[in-house]
Amino acid sequence: MSTTDLMTLSAGETADLVRDKGWPRFHTHQILRWLYQHRVTDVEAMTDLSKAVRMQLSAETRISALPPVETLTSEDGTQKFIFHLEDGKAVESVLIPNTSSRENDRLTLCLSTQVGCTLDCAFCLTGRMGLLRNLKAHEIVGQVLAVQRGLAPGLRLTNLVLMGMGEPLANADAVEEAVRRLTNQPWGVGLSPRRITLSTAGLTSRLTRVAKMGVNLAVSLNATTNEQRDRLMPAVNKAYPLQALMKACRAFPLKPHRRMTFEYVLLRDENDSAQDAARLVKLIRGMRCKINLIPFNEFPGSPFRRPADETVLRFQAIVTKNGVDAYIRKSKGRDILGACGQLGTLSESLPLIPVPQRCSTA
Repeated sequence: MSTTDLMTLSAGETADLVRDKGWPRFHTHQILRWLYQHRVTDVEAMTDLSKAVRMQLSAETRISALPPVETLTSEDGTQKFIFHLEDGKAVESVLIPNTSSRENDRLTLCLSTQVGCTLDCAFCLTGRMGLLRNLKAHEIVGQVLAVQRGLAPGLRLTNLVLMGMGEPLANADAVEEAVRRLTNQPWGVGLSPRRITLSTAGLTSRLTRVAKMGVNLAVSLNATTNEQRDRLMPAVNKAYPLQALMKACRAFPLKPHRRMTFEYVLLRDENDSAQDAARLVKLIRGMRCKINLIPFNEFPGSPFRRPADETVLRFQAIVTKNGVDAYIRKSKGRDILGACGQLGTLSESLPLIPVPQRCSTA
């Protein structure tokens, strides 16, 4: 007789299980709190349930977990966790400490939503894997619970970013369910939606689903013309050209006191010129937004290179001079391939993504 994994059940499905057993309804929230707030992996630890209930649950259910099979620690304190899923596939999460004196208690966890990625962005290591499969909601949340279990006493996760392996909006149903479990206050992990950011390569037709989740939106832009975006992000730009993406971003229902984030990976001699900066300003003019500039994080086999520091600073200066807040994202975890764009299984069997011939964008 197969056992039911409690982690795979939604709150409604957990309520159905409790009802079918003839137990009091309040057992639903008790079980859920043990799973998501106490992060137990053994039914016997649910001590406010009667012994009889625990015996029946133990006989018919189990609690899956994602203990990391490997943890790599960067010289800057960033940690990369490699998790093996039940089918043997692997995903990675990255824990990023904040080293500023103002926010030295901030801990950000970068979550994966797919094994590999459905997109083929030329500068991203994950894209070389292709899409192996979508993660399920409990596998997304399981990364959070696993990292929390390993934190030192007194430490807690303060921010989550759905910008690890995969395109979150290509797995929107599971991501929505994961966000429900992560943000629920009575029984869930209890994070504020304001502390969660979803990063998308620009699946325009699904941006409204981000608004319904209530989390922050970050759009991976990386280009200022269709020709550039076709070259750097061919799959997504073919489906959602730059003009359609920007129209959807302008129509996105931002909540009061929130801004949209545009992420712009700077690639040497590809999209880092003064002309690119000027076009970027024009593209986002009038929007309530900020720009995260991300100097490219190199990885073995990539044809792209990181721009010189002076090029990055010049690009930032042009953008900020025109009244747009632009921040240079400090790369963390580069020595363990844990920085932005570096997540994925390094293997000689993974093909190098060729760079198409460049089109003039001057």
